[in-house]
Parts: sequence; C-alpha cells; structure tokens
Amino acid sequence: MTPVRVACCQVRLTVGDVDGNTGRVRRAVEAAAEAGARIVVVPELANSGYVFTDAAEARSLAEPVDGSTVTGWVELARRLGVVIVGGFCELDPDGILRNSAVVVDDGGVRALYRKAHLWDREKLVFVPGDAAPPVVDTRYGRIAVMICYDLEFAEWIRLPALGGAQLLCAPVNWPWASRPEGERPSEVVRVQAAAATNRMFVAVADRTGAERGVDWVGGTVIADPDGWPIGGLALGREMTVVADLDLEAALDKRISDHNDVHADRRPELYAPVHATKEIHD
Repeated sequence: MTPVRVACCQVRLTVGDVDGNTGRVRRAVEAAAEAGARIVVVPELANSGYVFTDAAEARSLAEPVDGSTVTGWVELARRLGVVIVGGFCELDPDGILRNSAVVVDDGGVRALYRKAHLWDREKLVFVPGDAAPPVVDTRYGRIAVMICYDLEFAEWIRLPALGGAQLLCAPVNWPWASRPEGERPSEVVRVQAAAATNRMFVAVADRTGAERGVDWVGGTVIADPDGWPIGGLALGREMTVVADLDLEAALDKRISDHNDVHADRRPELYAPVHATKEIHD
C-alpha cells in the first residue's frame, strides 16, 4: 500500500460561534488537502466549542448527524477526495445530547461514534455512548475513532486494535494542566504508549483558543507503531501536523523474533479487570 498523508488540524474554537468554528475547520481541511493529505482529523466538539454554561446552552448548539456540520463535512470530503474524522455536539434522534464524532468520505457518513467516557463537567451535559469504537474500511486503510478521555482507557483502545485498525483517529479538547519544565504533556505520552502497546498509528487533533477561562494543551500529535511522534508537535499553536504513514506497518504486531503484542496477550488472566470496577485486597 502506498503511504497516505494524514493531517491533524489544531484550530482555534470558540464556544457558541458555530459559523466561525465551521469556517476555520473548513479552511484547515482545505489547506491540508491542498498539501496532499488524504485523511484529515479535526478536534472534539468542533462545531460548538467546549465550555458550555450548562446543558441548555449545549442543546442550543447541538445538531443531528444529518445537520449542517456533518453534511458540510461530507460535501467537503467529496469535493477534496479526503476522509474527514471530526467531533461535533450531537442531538440524537431521541433528543439526547451526545459528544460525538464521525468518519466521512465521498460515500457519506461511514461511522458515528458517541463518546463513552465523559470528562468532568461533560457528565452534566452529555449522555455517554455504549457502543465500541467503530473500525471503518476506507480506500486508504482501516480507520478507528474515539474521543479525548476515551484514550485514557487501555481496554477501550485495545478493542479497535484487535478489530484490525491501522490508524486510530481521536478528536480531542485537552484542558491545560501544569507539568514539570521540559516534559511533554502527559496526554501526549499516553497516546505514544497506546500506539506502541498496540503497534498501530494514532492521530490526535487537539484545539487552541482560550475559552471562558480554560486554556488547552494544544497537543496535536501523530504517533507511529513504535510510539514515536512524527510530523512534529504543535504544542499550543494553531497549526496542522502532517505525516506520511505506511499503514501496512500497523499490521505487523511483532516486536522481536519471539514476541507479538497481540499474540502474547493472556486475556484469561485479565478477567478481574473486566469483572468489577474496583479490586480490593
């Protein structure tokens, strides 16, 4: 398979500014496609912004999956010949608020995913999804999607990895937290670990733009199956991280002549992890 260029667009978002957010995301995707990207990832809640006053404000900004945001991404994907993975504030068919993401291409919406692990005050706004991260066959390879805090759960990442995903795409909004000088953000480190322990590529699109007192990591990153960042790190700047990926490399799970990160698993020993949320001595 020919290497595919992947772009993760770190854009400035503003809560409530749907038109402005839409325009900035569109321009970033267009620029990425012009630079040769065939798979483009944009941030979590890219239509609405993140720091809602309450659930009512989120509801006023939410859209169905056939609303203007996702429909616009489908049209953009068709015009540019790209796959777009992006997050949006969804009002589902039952009137429930979801923190969602889609994979779209020239064939339309290929997958809809609803964030399963809600972070902090998201629990006051959204209802979590309960479906596993989808794995989608595209013309460029097998793509999986999850959202932000989902990346903190190794078991969740393992599901699409075992499902044959070559590239895991994650729209995120990572709130800034202090870290020791000289260290990279812990969120980025965890992405590197997820990529290495599953021998797959992981592409994360974060955001910028202070919003109601919240700053952001701006940690957009693409990690290879060895866990190394490729294409550079954005770290707070409004920019696009681009890397050419040989997705076939993610099909090889061997790390030595005698080790394979999937074949060496012993799930029968891990049963307690899945049986209960807490384990006490």
